[in-house]
Amino acid sequence: MTKVKIANYINGKLVEPLSGSYLDNYEPATGRVYSLIPDSGEADVNLAAKAAKAAFPLWGELSANQRSKYLSAISDKINEKLEILAEAESRDNGKPVWLAREVDIPRARDNFSFFATAIRHFDSESHYTRKGVINYTLRKPIGVAGCISPWNLPLYLFTWKIAPALAAGNTVVAKPSEVTPMTAYLLSEICMEVGLPAGVLNIVHGLGRDAGNAIVLHEDIKMISFTGGTETGAHIASVAAPMFKKLSLELGGKNPNIIFDDCNFEKALETTMRSSFRNQGQICLCGSRIYVQKGIYEKFKKAFVDRTDRMIVGNPKDDRSEMGAIVSQQHFEKILSYIALAKEEGGTVLTGGQAVKLDGEHSEGWFIRPTIIEGLDSSCRTNQEEIFGPVVTIQPFETEEEVTAYANSTGYGLAATLWTENLTRAHRMADQVQSGIIWINCWLLRDLRTPFGGMKNSGVGREGGWEALRFFTEPKNVCIDYSE
Repeated sequence: MTKVKIANYINGKLVEPLSGSYLDNYEPATGRVYSLIPDSGEADVNLAAKAAKAAFPLWGELSANQRSKYLSAISDKINEKLEILAEAESRDNGKPVWLAREVDIPRARDNFSFFATAIRHFDSESHYTRKGVINYTLRKPIGVAGCISPWNLPLYLFTWKIAPALAAGNTVVAKPSEVTPMTAYLLSEICMEVGLPAGVLNIVHGLGRDAGNAIVLHEDIKMISFTGGTETGAHIASVAAPMFKKLSLELGGKNPNIIFDDCNFEKALETTMRSSFRNQGQICLCGSRIYVQKGIYEKFKKAFVDRTDRMIVGNPKDDRSEMGAIVSQQHFEKILSYIALAKEEGGTVLTGGQAVKLDGEHSEGWFIRPTIIEGLDSSCRTNQEEIFGPVVTIQPFETEEEVTAYANSTGYGLAATLWTENLTRAHRMADQVQSGIIWINCWLLRDLRTPFGGMKNSGVGREGGWEALRFFTEPKNVCIDYSE
């Protein structure tokens, strides 16, 4: 079978890596290599950064309306190719095609659409200091931005960084995950089709230790936006901070899902199914620690286990499949090792806990049953470390104080979900739980105008909406004394 050979996108052209070397790209549902990825390194990043630096003066001086037109054209083209992109993302990532079609690709489209509009309405502050004196703030693009994105929501999170950077007037050197490169490659083709000026966006494929590290180290790349693991984020900060680069790091999560006994039971159950296992549990915002108040604990546990037992794990191309394949063999083995650890720590597997063997061409794919584990202490490794898979723990609680302590017991603080019909309790808990995002009686509802990011080890800085545009610009204060 002929394998697709992916190319880098540098200075407006699709080019091979300078080394001539390629990496294997596996299809998770079959366990087989289906494409080849450029094994890029420092030399490729240098070319991309040079192109981006050369393109910045003209791009940065374009009016907001002119930049907006390019971003809108990219958004329209993503919408036009939605089905192609959805199939490519599913094949790369292992998720069901219907999920990529309904969520991931539309959100990537909307990222470009939102920032195309937002930049036309981005304002600055002015202050009447005293008679005859006004202070006002200009926000200027900075230069070349480095954008490094993860594998779990490939095009969605890739465009989440690129769109605001371009809208604000910066040029970009971007690296998608080497595990899921295909939609980024297709985005390269889209940029060429809409006539995006050469060098404005450059996409370099390769390993994090080579291409990613070269982006972080490059002296002409003035800011880094990274989404990924906390350990990698710490490395990036240690390298970039002494170079005085702007940093936005969206890192890991170990999110609590807190369910009080006065909740809307059916809504909480239905949403918990999604917040636990959507995208095979490979979303940093999934609620992997479920705490249920004792009054409804047994009822909820039984319903949750019954529903999970009936989940269909299968061929990502089949619209009946509720879960697809784990993204890679390495991650597949990691998840299974955590299930084994949970048993060693005294946990009881209520359902799942094992790999799934499909027939035919998917017999070598990396599939795991959705797994619920009971009986673990909040301080154990299973409840403290990010697993990033279809594995959740469930535990009863009695009081607000008790569950707040459980929720805040990890080093992470990305997101939390609260289920209660008590308005006062909802506000009180939202204030006390140490997470950057709090969902009350819902999950994963996003408004692109609001800031996005975590507390503690879940990262620094905020992305999304106006915060992203502020990150990708530099404030300049101007003071005018027009008094005589």
